[in-house]
Amino acid sequence: MGDQVYLGVDLGGTAIKVGLCDVEGNLLSTYEGPTGTEHGSDVVLENIAQYARKIVSESAYTWEQVAGVGAGIAGFMDIPEGFIKLSPNLGWRNVPVKRILEEKLGKPVKIDNDANVAALGEAWAGAGKGYNNLVCYTLGTGVGGGIIVGGRIYQGFNGMAGELGHIPLVPDLEAVDCGCGKKGCLETVSSATGIIRMAKEAVERGEHTSLALVESIMAKDVFDAAKTGDETAIRIINRAALYLGKSMAIVSVIVNPQRFIVGGGVSKAGDILFEAIRKYYRECAQETSQEGVDIVPAILGNDAGIVGAAGLNLRS
Repeated sequence: MGDQVYLGVDLGGTAIKVGLCDVEGNLLSTYEGPTGTEHGSDVVLENIAQYARKIVSESAYTWEQVAGVGAGIAGFMDIPEGFIKLSPNLGWRNVPVKRILEEKLGKPVKIDNDANVAALGEAWAGAGKGYNNLVCYTLGTGVGGGIIVGGRIYQGFNGMAGELGHIPLVPDLEAVDCGCGKKGCLETVSSATGIIRMAKEAVERGEHTSLALVESIMAKDVFDAAKTGDETAIRIINRAALYLGKSMAIVSVIVNPQRFIVGGGVSKAGDILFEAIRKYYRECAQETSQEGVDIVPAILGNDAGIVGAAGLNLRS
């Protein structure tokens, strides 16, 4: 078998996921093992190398057929140099990931932000396949994002492009502090954390809502309540969707994507969220910039990061 394959690494705080992809972005096999964060960066990078060789040895391919390795990592980094400046969830500071992995694996290595590689995965082999210009949102504990222009990740001057969760949108009188140190970011209202916060505040105000009966409110509880007609829950979801739609309207006159893709745990709420986002996008977006543009759910789920990382050597 003479075909080349690409190896992707999704480096998380507790688990490392590795995957093997062909040149079309098809995921051929996956493997998951513990990160070993508590043992320091040297052990983690050695684990990556071991998992990479293991997945290839158990596949129909040889190590010689691996054309490149990519890794998606949460944190602040010098992407061209492959250098992690700070990764809070790994406890890393100033780690030359690219150099060390290239020494261990003997293959070209590229790294990028985890949200960027998830966007690239969806663009290459997921909901954005066949589209060259995309913007992806990841709605989870925070709001992540990635911008694909001409089929490639757009990173900006110093890698901050696509930080969609930190678009300042919420009016000052309604704004709350964001984890980034600013106030009123999209993340404060449209993430799972933001939705939970708004629900708890409504209960504390004494609003008549079924959420008052939930001992520990999660974002899913808010969506479930909204689906039963709970007015408080509906208002919260609409507020989250309003700011997502507004942010897309802003992005649409800057990047003019063909498609917005929304993934992450919150996106699993389905139509009740997507219909509201589309409504507010149509209301807020400049007419010409929204022509032919659609908003769709991501389809790769937890595999997006692996696939996108594998694609870094082809499409970044």
